[in-house]
Amino acid sequence: MAYHHGDLRRAVLDAALEVIEASGPGAISLRDLARRAGVSHAAPAHHFKDKAGLLTAIAVEGNEMLADSLAEALAEDRASMIDLGVRYVRFALEHPAHFEVMYRPDLYHRKAPELIAARERTGKMLRGTVQAMPESFRGPDASLAQLAAWSAAHGFANLVQGGNLDRTIGDRDPADVFRALATLLFGSRPTLDNL
Repeated sequence: MAYHHGDLRRAVLDAALEVIEASGPGAISLRDLARRAGVSHAAPAHHFKDKAGLLTAIAVEGNEMLADSLAEALAEDRASMIDLGVRYVRFALEHPAHFEVMYRPDLYHRKAPELIAARERTGKMLRGTVQAMPESFRGPDASLAQLAAWSAAHGFANLVQGGNLDRTIGDRDPADVFRALATLLFGSRPTLDNL
């Protein structure tokens, strides 16, 4: 039986993201995704080869989306490391399935060139922002400062996603709460335009 689908790859990715958001990446089955997309059970393998290939595509897409958001923040006047952290938290909350897969290298082909390139693009923006800060502000080890910033944003996003901060945050926007938390922890940050 022949199947026709306008954008099979996108349909399978979207179905996978729905499954991950509802039940986690362990619930992914190429056969089930083919059924959801209304195509033959072999069709998804044509685009992704296997489950890890599909999850690699989700990790690549997530890293590209995150990099685009960070680039947008850097293009704005007065962008700071805290602004990038807020973008990171917003991304995690708006794209939970991507976020969950991106940081689970046990799920995907971690040496896939397209994944390495997408992750490097994000990392380069974060490293550049930290390295542009005065050493008196970030300390002598820029990589440690970057790790501290990433850990704060990532940990906060995971706590929010897990429902661990529901009572603490209440009705407030989690990204606004993160901005206040990061300012409390790291003090007011110099912006890129006044360095």
